[in-house]
Amino acid sequence: MQRLPPAEINGPAAWIGSELARTPEKWLVHLTAEQIAELEAAAQYYLSLGRDVGEITAADFPLPRFADHLKSLQEKLRNGCGVEVMRGLPVTGYSQEIAATIFCGIGAHIGRARSQNAQGHILGHVRDTGASSQDPNTRIYLTSERQSFHTDSSDVVGLLCLQDAMEGGLSLLVSALTIHNRMRDLRPDLLEKLYDPIATDRRGEIPDGAEPYMNIPVLNWHHGHLTVFYQRQYIDSAQRFPGALRLSDAHIEALDLFDTLANDPDLYLQMQLEPGDMQFVYNHTQLHDRTGFKDWPERTRRRHLFRLWLSLPDDRSLPPCFKERYGSIDVGNRGGIITNQTRLHAPLD
Repeated sequence: MQRLPPAEINGPAAWIGSELARTPEKWLVHLTAEQIAELEAAAQYYLSLGRDVGEITAADFPLPRFADHLKSLQEKLRNGCGVEVMRGLPVTGYSQEIAATIFCGIGAHIGRARSQNAQGHILGHVRDTGASSQDPNTRIYLTSERQSFHTDSSDVVGLLCLQDAMEGGLSLLVSALTIHNRMRDLRPDLLEKLYDPIATDRRGEIPDGAEPYMNIPVLNWHHGHLTVFYQRQYIDSAQRFPGALRLSDAHIEALDLFDTLANDPDLYLQMQLEPGDMQFVYNHTQLHDRTGFKDWPERTRRRHLFRLWLSLPDDRSLPPCFKERYGSIDVGNRGGIITNQTRLHAPLD
């Protein structure tokens, strides 16, 4: 069975960050007044139905014209550069309910929302809750610490910036395909190690009957596609479990080289998400990160983003090992964190 791609991986998803930064027209879209009006009208219509935002569907969020753009965004995520930022949504004039409805409505046209925690939240809140980053059960996005490059447990991750930080909190993206190509040139022996099963900590959110960690390779070559699954902090913390696969010196060297390349300023794309920016990233080919930040002293001004995890229709197949994380790997109905207590909803607080 072939583990590695037969040759260097090319295509629009194998981008160089410094080059992508010089061509923002490939990934940055400025919303027009007409598009914003259409989104606002759809939100008002949905709210008139009296339903939870977590139940929103594309049919309940009519976008007669903008839906075509969101259809093309699906293709950009699956087979293009894998990232888009929509800029200009006037969230400072919205209630949190309106902002959430527009964001979830857009998400419903892109894919199917997935639970982001054991409580069934399909709308995540990315902000510093004061949780300790030293606690092995803390999820890093709930702190102000640097996150490190990682993937989330879904086909697509979306962010809507409601409030940016006083300092820092920059969004970073890097192509896993480009990292793969560089490692193949530099150290193919270490690249091989990232195709081995590697334990990743579940951070306390454990499906019934599962181990507190998953055994999934960082890199997976499956049906002609390279798919990445990575969170270094969770790989390191999984070593606390006696039953977890042990990392050899060669595995650690491979992970260190992977991190070094991800953090090469020439390879990653850096941006400051502004209030109203919506960022959508394809998890299977891109890794994302956020720099540490210093928040505003006023509670109402503190950094706050909404997050969506989405399952794309007509997406690539995933290797069977992803069932450890996704439960189901059925296209269009996979991803998220599901336990017996999970009830899908979208909390606004």
